[in-house]
Amino acid sequence: MIGQAHVLSPEGPLGAMLAAGTLSSLVLWGPPGVGKTTIARLLADETDLAFVQISAIFTGVPDLRKVFETAKIRRQNGQGTLLFVDEIHRFNKAQQDGFLPHMEDGTILLVGATTENPSFELNAALLSRAQVIVLERLNLADLERLAQRAEQDIGRALPLDGPAREALLEMADGDGRALLNLIEQVAGWKADTRLTRDQLSTRLMRRAAKYDKSGEEHYNLISALHKSVRGSDPDAALYWFARMLEGGEDPRFLARRITRMAVEDIGLADPQAQAVCLDGWQTYERLGSPEGELALAQAVVYLALAPKSNAVYTAYKAARAAARDTGSLPPPKHILNAPTKLMKDIGYGTGYAYDHDAEDGFSGQDYFPESMRRPVYYLPPERGFERELKKRVDYFAKLRSKRQGG
Repeated sequence: MIGQAHVLSPEGPLGAMLAAGTLSSLVLWGPPGVGKTTIARLLADETDLAFVQISAIFTGVPDLRKVFETAKIRRQNGQGTLLFVDEIHRFNKAQQDGFLPHMEDGTILLVGATTENPSFELNAALLSRAQVIVLERLNLADLERLAQRAEQDIGRALPLDGPAREALLEMADGDGRALLNLIEQVAGWKADTRLTRDQLSTRLMRRAAKYDKSGEEHYNLISALHKSVRGSDPDAALYWFARMLEGGEDPRFLARRITRMAVEDIGLADPQAQAVCLDGWQTYERLGSPEGELALAQAVVYLALAPKSNAVYTAYKAARAAARDTGSLPPPKHILNAPTKLMKDIGYGTGYAYDHDAEDGFSGQDYFPESMRRPVYYLPPERGFERELKKRVDYFAKLRSKRQGG
């Protein structure tokens, strides 16, 4: 088995299970072509279990019943069954529930394989009875070992020079199955000399990057973009922005998300950041792809280099929480309008201080509900434009304290 040393080594979860002779039901989660089926077959060999493979795409409830009945008979005859379910996330909730009694009574040892996040796609009941094993995409060293084994199998080296061989490994994009398919194509070519990178690229099409616009990869990459912007790394931000575009992401989605980043992570530290995002968004709408995407790239770089502050975001969440907690407390009467005589008679508007009449345009009155102790939500940091806003906040706080105290 090439790769996945973190789970197969003696210290890894599978290595430890096999050493102890206590293999439990598993869910193998990882991208395509990293060895999920191979690991399941090897586990069956190591534990002397009968290996049965099904695919959730082609298997219905009647087929599952037959599998379970056969496994019961096999168990009565003294042999267990390792049931390997490929694409297990394709089964619906009722079908997934159907595995539970057979897992619990030992009829089957379930090994499921999925490319989707199990916490999103699999029932909690099934996950509680199986250990999730996370498999990783193969790195270039793993792919090189796989290529060498393939060359030993076919009895000759691939007709590629060094850079072309590196390009072949990169084309596989961490997928061992894809690499073997590419090697099969290259091995079938008639070549008198070793091919160069350019010649290889002419004969082979580069695989499209793995990207599911509605799945976990989508959320992983937008998270990477957002955190790179927050971390003030324009190069990393541009890389993840480009990765999403190359994967076919809608630039309008990206325009919306980078505008959110401006509001959430930059805020008033640079009030211009939001305008840059909106201008970039509008430019994209006018130019379209691919020219308009440059305007979004400019916004990404601007955000990454802008001073960061979530002070307003934090204050907003605190104010929302306080609004929920305080229920229906009314405003103080002195700031209520009094359009009728009755409202004037009961005190609406009485004592209101018109701020423009004050010498410095600030009355210092309390505008919170009368029974509510004055809180502080907005705490601007000493960064960017908010450094100036902090001076204003502190100035008004001192005036308010002085005038309310008087």
